[in-house]
Amino acid sequence: MIFYSTNSRDSELDIKEAVIKGLSSDKGLFMPETIPVLTQYFINNLSNLSLQEIAMEVLKPYFTPVLSDDKLKDIISEAFNFDIPLRGVNDNISVLELFHGPTSAFKDVGARFLARVLSTFVKDIEQDVYVLAATSGDTGGAVANGFINVPGIKVLILYPRGMVSDRQERQFTTLGRNITALEVDGNFDDCQRLVKSAFLDDELNKKRFLTSANSINIARLLPQVVYYFYAWAQIKDKSADILFSVPSGNFGNLTAGLISQKMGLPIKRFIAATNINDVVPEYLNSGEYNPKASVQTIANAMDVGEPSNFVRILDMFDKDIETIKESISGFVVDDDRIKKTIKEVYKQSGYILDPHGACGYTALKEIISESEQGLFLATAHPAKFPEVVEEQIEKEVLMPVAMEKFMTKSKIKIEIDSTFNEFKKMLLQM
Repeated sequence: MIFYSTNSRDSELDIKEAVIKGLSSDKGLFMPETIPVLTQYFINNLSNLSLQEIAMEVLKPYFTPVLSDDKLKDIISEAFNFDIPLRGVNDNISVLELFHGPTSAFKDVGARFLARVLSTFVKDIEQDVYVLAATSGDTGGAVANGFINVPGIKVLILYPRGMVSDRQERQFTTLGRNITALEVDGNFDDCQRLVKSAFLDDELNKKRFLTSANSINIARLLPQVVYYFYAWAQIKDKSADILFSVPSGNFGNLTAGLISQKMGLPIKRFIAATNINDVVPEYLNSGEYNPKASVQTIANAMDVGEPSNFVRILDMFDKDIETIKESISGFVVDDDRIKKTIKEVYKQSGYILDPHGACGYTALKEIISESEQGLFLATAHPAKFPEVVEEQIEKEVLMPVAMEKFMTKSKIKIEIDSTFNEFKKMLLQM
């Protein structure tokens, strides 16, 4: 499988080169030259396969023969070692719970897979590899815990000051060892800009071996395709049209869903459910794509004003907005509506939503038709957001055992401003 940059079809790399580079030198994101269509037999037989078996079939076209079948199976076995259940919320709406991994967020899927793939690919590199990741909430914990104690790899997590919940912050600031947490005086877009600027700085790249662990890295993105197939495997009535509502910030999750559709999964359409950072819904309404500074909300992991992965969506659809609109609808949910939804759903069904899942549910409830079966993604455990959730349901949300271990440890972080020169200087001194 050959991979190219979204800014140039001329660049041709294999999966190893694309993963190690993370970001193309022309600022583009890597995409597969072709998206393979899986057999109808495989689609029809999904309900009889395990998560790991589905992952092998979905990921094999992209990673073999660079990774042997046996090595890919080992990586999948280690990365996909927790369940991703589909649960009913009401008659025609179900939720795919993506928060049963070690950091209670959907980012565990991509980060655990990437960590194992990257550590395999860089074994022959005779210098430390610096993994850079910007986070608006859950990426930091997933990446840090995915790479903890991996020999030869140093991880730097950049996050915006005051815009990440305490429980999210503890999952990457309490680890130490090969994990460094950088608290940036700015927003998520500033953190993302610093990471991208580092990859494009000649001096820095001559002295440090850099790669990315954000969903701009193709090996973070592709494993997310797997859980759309696994969700389909768990649908009992597949005769209805299937509609997926995807809480969207940096748009890696929706990109993965669209790839699953192009690989043959018969999803009718998607909803891009955002908070008031509505750059993509506005594009779908007006045809104008205008990135802007992100605004802080209670669904903080989606506080992104310039979503990196949207260029991949544009690339897949040849920038044809009418074709994009055939597959994607946009829907915007503000903080008041998020709170109202959490309260109403708990009262009606007893199900506890986190703020991001509440965006997905709200959009789905508003858009779904009687002939459709709706699925939305719960991207993080509600216990990560006690200040918001507990006020709405008027009870304590029990914390998963995996989260408790982070709560008693002290935070270790370095404060930096949002200028690239300070970040570059710090990297060169490490």
